[in-house]
Amino acid sequence: MIDDRGEPIPLDPGFGERFDRQRRPACQLYVISPPDIDPTFADRLRAALGGGPVAAFQLRLKGVDDDHIRRTAEALMPVCRAADVAFLLNDRMDLAKELGTDGVHLGQSDGDVRAARALLGPDVQIGVTCHDSRHLSMEAGEAGADYVAFGAFYETTTKPSHYRPEPPLLTWWTTLSQLPCVAIGGITPANAPPLIAAGADFIAVVNAVWTHPDGPAAGVASFAPVLAGS
Repeated sequence: MIDDRGEPIPLDPGFGERFDRQRRPACQLYVISPPDIDPTFADRLRAALGGGPVAAFQLRLKGVDDDHIRRTAEALMPVCRAADVAFLLNDRMDLAKELGTDGVHLGQSDGDVRAARALLGPDVQIGVTCHDSRHLSMEAGEAGADYVAFGAFYETTTKPSHYRPEPPLLTWWTTLSQLPCVAIGGITPANAPPLIAAGADFIAVVNAVWTHPDGPAAGVASFAPVLAGS
């Protein structure tokens, strides 16, 4: 059912439990860069990726020029490739094409999925921010996205958001679609379990890794117990 804004009317939290979900791979860690990156960040990234399994790394830089993005990506891509971690660029499909990244993540104002696919080809991963919207996630899937991202599930200082999806949204998506979904927003080892239990294929983290008191390797390692139970 659709409301007068064109949004599907939220289903009750038990919706997903009424249908059989196919077995999916265990939830994985998706690490996003911190807002500020200095020349030593390649070493910090290398340390983080040595702390435990990481599926993907997203370079997210705001308010900098294209040359800065290029230089940073060129320094970090070999670190990810050496660790067999997918390297995604935030927002910029044009630079993703130029640099040969493994993927691009698009916000709702960062370009059309179909245009990105036409530019980048069939093998590059395309993710789309869908906030708390069932409608946007279905549109992204129909347009050819490789994954959808929901959030922010919790308060976050990295990218403040008034969107607050609930875990049943993840259950709804994984019941409906085989496309992976990413949960994002203020996620820590302490609050990740409900999202993993609800069906998140990936949990995206920033501060829990980069501001960990014992360093980024310890930040990644701190998620191992909760991911092992997924």
